[in-house]
Parts: sequence; structure tokens; C-alpha cells
Amino acid sequence: MSGPMSLEPGGAEQDTLAIRLAGTRPPRRRPRWALDDTTLAIRLPRHGPDEEAVSELAAELADRIGPAVHPYEVAALLEAEGLSASLINERYGHPNLFSLASALYERVPRTFPEPAPAADPWRPDTLRCLLRGVLFALPGLAYLLTAPLWDAGGYASALIVAGLVSWAWGQALGHRAHLRMATGRREAGRTLLLGAPVGAVVATAVAALPADGGPVTLVAAAQSAYLAAAGVLLVLGRERLLLAALSPLLAGAAVLPWWEPGPLLRAGLPLLALIATLAVTGWVLRGALAVPAVAEATRPRLLWSLPYGLFGLAAGVLVLLEGREEPYAVIVLTLSMGPAEWLLYRYRGLSVAALRATATPAGFLLRSAGVLGLCLLAYLAPLLPAALLTGSDPVALLLLAAVLWTALLLQAFGAAWSSAGICLAAAGGAGAVVLFRLPPGAALALPVACGAAALCLAACALWLLGRPAPHA
Repeated sequence: MSGPMSLEPGGAEQDTLAIRLAGTRPPRRRPRWALDDTTLAIRLPRHGPDEEAVSELAAELADRIGPAVHPYEVAALLEAEGLSASLINERYGHPNLFSLASALYERVPRTFPEPAPAADPWRPDTLRCLLRGVLFALPGLAYLLTAPLWDAGGYASALIVAGLVSWAWGQALGHRAHLRMATGRREAGRTLLLGAPVGAVVATAVAALPADGGPVTLVAAAQSAYLAAAGVLLVLGRERLLLAALSPLLAGAAVLPWWEPGPLLRAGLPLLALIATLAVTGWVLRGALAVPAVAEATRPRLLWSLPYGLFGLAAGVLVLLEGREEPYAVIVLTLSMGPAEWLLYRYRGLSVAALRATATPAGFLLRSAGVLGLCLLAYLAPLLPAALLTGSDPVALLLLAAVLWTALLLQAFGAAWSSAGICLAAAGGAGAVVLFRLPPGAALALPVACGAAALCLAACALWLLGRPAPHA
């Protein structure tokens, strides 16, 4: 029998026995396709998120994650940034997009910035409003040029009657044209094309009654034709064309202080301005009628435009009564119609701002009263020095201006009957006092009537416009 087993190194038996006694297995040869440790670290998923990388991403996108109200919004943001699922897993250690979005949503505190101030929907066109005020007064230059050619005293009554009719007709026609403008410019053009000539004919016919025919009828016809054509251009927003048509009047009036133009130019320049206005009006109406027609809508009732015509008549009478005592006051009022229109837009814009800034009806009523007082004060303040410079009675002028502006404000919000009724009552009362020489006399009749009308109109404005509904 052999001796004890040899444990000398180098023998296969000794190696095998040593490995078994150590409790280990022999090392296996590494296959050639196996990956090294670096490759495994890249390919295998992380055991947890990389907090540092997530924090950096949260800081980078904090301004856009803060306003989010749900993690899904953050997920949409990450997707828009181009973060794919594999990139999210490798860079941030999150299994998917929604996991990273939830982590970012929890890290970034909620911030809700104030919304940007909304644009004023009633922002006025300042230049256009001022131009309209000038255009209202420019036709008066025609009377300045032609005054030496005709008997102003004999023609005055016919021209005043024709002017009142044209003013009332123009107010009603303008309102109806604006209603038709909602269905298309073609419909508004058709309304003006039919209504303007009829108004000129009616005004001329009414003026011919006190004139018993003669040259005064031709002058009234020219005045009525101009007012009808100018109304068309103003309704369609062609103020610059009207200004260009009236340029002969501007040229003639500019040379009067230094040069006598003579009868031919005194009559020819206003006639040239009239022809130019009629030609421009025809061209504008032709363009409006060339616009393709839209679907036919329900025609507005004629009764809807009646209160606007009645207001035009009442306003004309009140201005006429003021002009009997203070002729320059009429020029001041006419020029102020441009700023008055601008302030109507500003009132609407300020009222919308007040509606956004208040949360209770009582608070809005107080703000609305303040806006009304501010706009009325802004309109009347420049008229005071103008009245003093022209020698007009400032009280009567300011009260009449307050009546006209407040009535126009109510009309802008559709309260036409109330404003027309109050103005008609004031015009009728003051006119009766002047016509029949009743107490308290002509000097106080107009201020008293306008003062009462202004208070009534202001109360109506506060009652109607002091509520949020008309401004919404």
C-alpha cells in the first residue's frame, strides 16, 4: 500500500484538494463577448434618481414649472424640451417621463404671476376725433365768404329751418347706416345712397316754405346737399377726403385778412367745395356698393332710429337758442364735438377698467360715478376759457355742453329715448319762453332748461351705467 498522500505543490491532485478544502470553485474563463465594468455601468438602469441632476433641471425650468397646476403640464413641457424616455432614464435616473415630471412638480413651488393687462378695446383714434371736430366747423367758412353777396337777415330763417331738418335727418340716417354696417359695408352704402338725397330734398322743401322760392331756395338746397354728402363721408369714415374737398374754403378764408377775393371767388370757392364734396361722396358710395354682399340679415326697424333724429332736432334748437345771444358760442360748441367724441371712447375704456378692478356692485357704482365726473370735467374745462375769450356766457355754454355730451353718452349705450325726451323737453321749454316772451325771460330760459336737463341726464347715466351689465 502506498504511503500518505503527498501535498506538494504542482500536482493536480493537491490543487483539486486545496480548492475543495477552501470551499470555492475554480475560476471560470471570461468569455470574449462579455462587457467590461464601464459598459455595464452605462447600460444597466440606475437603482435611484440622480438628485443633483434633477435639482439642476428644476432650477433651469423653474419659471415654467411654477405656474403648472398638474404634473401632466410639466410632462408636456419636458416632452416639448425633447427629453426622451431613454435620456430621462440615463441622465436623471427616473424610469419614465411622468416620474420625472412628478418629481419636478414637487420640487418647484407654485407661482402664479399676474396676467398681463388687457388692451383697451375702446382706445380712441385721437387724430380722427380732432379732425372730425374741425370738419364740423369748416362749413361755416362758406357763410363767411358769401356773406356780402346775400341778405343774411332775409335768408337766415330759411337756412336755419333747412339746417335743423338736415341735422335731425342726418342723425337718424347715420344711426340706421351704423346698424346696417353690422351686416356689411354694402348694406350701409345702400342705406346712405337712398337716405341722403331724400334728406336733402326734404330739407330744401321745408326751407322753401318761409322763403317763398327765389334765390334763398338755391342757397338752402346747396346747404342741404352738402350736409347730406358730408354725413355720408363721416359715417363711412372718410374724414380726410372730406377735408380735401373743403380745401377751397380753407384757401379763400386764409386770404381774406389780406386780400379781397371779389364776388366771383366768394361765390366760386364754396361752389367748388360743394362740387368736390358731392363728387367724393359719389366715388366713396360706388366703392361701398362694389363690396360683395353678405347674407341678408333682418332689416332694422325705422322706429329704432327715430329717437336719434329727435335728439338731433332738440340739440339743433338748443344750439340755435344759444347762438341767438352768443354767435361765437356755436363755433366753440361745434369745435368741441371732436374732443367730446374722444371722451366718449375714453369713458367706455375707463368703465371697462373699473369693472375689472371692482368686485361688488356698490364699488363699481362709485367708480362709475367718478369716471362720469372725470370725463365730464375734462370736456367742460377747456370750454370755460373759450367762453371767456369769445365773450359768451360761460354758465349757459357749460350747461348746454353738459347736456349734449351726457345725451350722446346715453345714446352710445342705446338709451336713445330717454336722452331724446329730456332734450326735447329742455328745447321745448326754452323755445317757448323765448318765442312767447314768458318769464323768467330769454336770458335765463336756456340756462335753467339746460341745468334741469343736465341733472336729469346725469341721473339717468348713473342709474343705467352704474351697473356692470352695460359694460360687460
